[in-house]
Amino acid sequence: MRSIRPLLAATGLVAALALTTTACGPEEDGAAAQPSASATAGQDGGGALPGGLADTLKKHGVDPEKWKNGEWKNWDKDKWLREAKDFVNPVIEGLWNPDRMKSAKDPAKTMAAGDVTGGQGVSDPEPKPVQAEREKTPYHNYAAPVGKVFFDSPEGSMVCSGTVVKDPQNPGRSNLVWTAGHCVHAGSSGGWYRNIAFVPAYNDQGKSAAALRNAQPQEVAPYGAYWADWATTSGEWIKDGGPTGGEGAPYDYAVLHVKPEQGTKSLEETVGNALEVEFDAPEISRISGMGAWGYPAASPYDGLIMHKCVDRPGRLSISPNTPAMYRIGCTMTGGSSGGGWFIAGPDGKSVLVSNTSIGPVTSGWLAGPQLGAGAKAAFDATSKRFSGR
Repeated sequence: MRSIRPLLAATGLVAALALTTTACGPEEDGAAAQPSASATAGQDGGGALPGGLADTLKKHGVDPEKWKNGEWKNWDKDKWLREAKDFVNPVIEGLWNPDRMKSAKDPAKTMAAGDVTGGQGVSDPEPKPVQAEREKTPYHNYAAPVGKVFFDSPEGSMVCSGTVVKDPQNPGRSNLVWTAGHCVHAGSSGGWYRNIAFVPAYNDQGKSAAALRNAQPQEVAPYGAYWADWATTSGEWIKDGGPTGGEGAPYDYAVLHVKPEQGTKSLEETVGNALEVEFDAPEISRISGMGAWGYPAASPYDGLIMHKCVDRPGRLSISPNTPAMYRIGCTMTGGSSGGGWFIAGPDGKSVLVSNTSIGPVTSGWLAGPQLGAGAKAAFDATSKRFSGR
């Protein structure tokens, strides 16, 4: 077992982040009330196809067994479930095998900044690019809570990033993952994505594509896959989210409740750490350093290596009618979407305050939502839904 180490130490304008673990490594432990501004959905855990989930599928004219055998690939408008209450994500064992994980694409369209001129009055100057830095390996030693979110969309298998966060209703046994809304729901143009799963410490040793060609499954997914059985995103994202973020971008966040594809151990116990979510962060001008973590997959990256950026945040306004977003200099690209943004909390430990949402096509900076009352309500609803479980 490893002793806990400081999670974040701010040094002037630069923060040195170390998202350490307190658990044994994967080779040792064998781990394989809804608010108006949010949309919460899910199904009860248990078997591979819980009764409630099967009933939801049947209500929409979908045979549960046909779904598992490939009907999920049907993206016809009347089959693409959109409403919060209609989220379904039955476990399909073995679907996310190492080859399928490696071939998943980044959701590139969501990384385009779009037209931000409407809010320039409260936007700070564009930051200088900060070169993304590779995280040290093995990832389970240095960034245990960070991983990849996989999902299927009409465009194929896709990938985002995510972070294990603490669950106040299940202390020490959290199964919650923070990511971006556009990693779970298509926004105004569609519905819930499918086969959503989280893989912590993906490619733990940071191996190249060539080295992974004949890698063992535990080298690709050291802790296995955790499937979402509940998803929460904002009502604003579902209503206004678009290919370039749109006016839903300042609300582009999501919380997943997950369960292991195999076994019963909680996600937090498995990876050895989870981060607090801070919904009352200091004013942007008072934050000296903010770090973003993720797995960039769009060129020049290939999605296999975890990276991080640290910069002093500024403000980005998408619209005069929406809250300003955080913006930092960072060269990470699509695939890093959903990855957590961290600052030092009062005790010096890292706390999550945002997630990667949008950035320019040419890269150079990233923007993420400020998490306020709406995000807290969505988070609390998910936590309470699984209280004591």
